[in-house]
Amino acid sequence: MLANSTTYQISWEKLPEDFVLDDEPVDNINQPPLAAALTESLELAGKLPANALTTTNYGICATLNQKIVIKAPDWGYVPSIRVPRDDVIRSYTPQLQGDIPTIVMEFISDTEGTEYSSKPTYPPGKWFFYEQILKVPNYAIFEPSNGTFEVYKLDDLGYYKLQTHDTNNRYWISQMNLFLGVWEGIRENRHGFWLRWWDEKGELLLWGSEAATQERQRAEAERQRTERLAQQLRAAGIQPEV
Repeated sequence: MLANSTTYQISWEKLPEDFVLDDEPVDNINQPPLAAALTESLELAGKLPANALTTTNYGICATLNQKIVIKAPDWGYVPSIRVPRDDVIRSYTPQLQGDIPTIVMEFISDTEGTEYSSKPTYPPGKWFFYEQILKVPNYAIFEPSNGTFEVYKLDDLGYYKLQTHDTNNRYWISQMNLFLGVWEGIRENRHGFWLRWWDEKGELLLWGSEAATQERQRAEAERQRTERLAQQLRAAGIQPEV
């Protein structure tokens, strides 16, 4: 059973400038493109406010019993920060510098199961940190190798509860007014499973390459329509204007 966070002294303090951050590389080659794809489609769709913050392997901090705890989810979304961006270059402390993240995600890359760790003692596990300390309302765990995807939401008692996807295999993230789900295809020469956003009408939020392809197709369709109209006019003895 998880210990209740009231057992602990939690405070929100800025990371000291001399604090040494873990500079180990990300776990595998898939994590950066998976995270970048999530952010890109939000930005292109106009769903990334100017004061929002998206994070990729970037430290989110809290102080637990006078000890600083830092976890770096593979992707996270903070709806609003209240400080200049120069103040959150190294790390981010919710409550002190802005909102609690709306969602954090972990991309499974090993078999240790650290994404599910509810260890409450220092240093606490990821699950415990997101659920009991930060109280992030949405926690997603994604396995890129096979497309397995789980979304957990905080229930009324403050514990994560596994959600059931809708008929389209998507999950509604109410705080973002968006659906989140798995999509299979190619991006940046990687064929596999990706996490994608859909709006409330079920329209896919496009990546830049997809938007460019869509625009080329629209322009080509318009060119063909114009050419057909010109041919019809010439057949009728009318010379179309150039």
